Amino acid sequence: MYQDNIVLCGASSYEQKYYFNQDFASLPETVKQELQIMCVLFTEDVGGILTLEFDEDGSLQFKTEALEADARFDEIGSALKIKELQRDKRELLESLEMYYKVFFLGDIPDEELQKKADAVEE
Repeated sequence: MYQDNIVLCGASSYEQKYYFNQDFASLPETVKQELQIMCVLFTEDVGGILTLEFDEDGSLQFKTEALEADARFDEIGSALKIKELQRDKRELLESLEMYYKVFFLGDIPDEELQKKADAVEE
């Protein structure tokens, strides 16, 4: 269905804007708000541009970029902040990956396959 990475959301400290991909409009409002807060606070803290993208396997990737002349952007701080977010928001990020895999890639979770197999055996 998709061949390139699909952007879920992103924020830019340069334009002071937040972007949310409307293909994911069916996500709960609280999840959308949490993503917005997470992205905006990230760019306010370390600068640059942050995007959250799904790769072809459905894994959520954090992508950062900065203008070469941006002395405010902290590359090391950026990597540390991403690790912190991945740790602190692990449950949210895993849920988003599952959502993407089921609704966009058509993958059925192993637990659901097992339930169907058990039902057939009964």
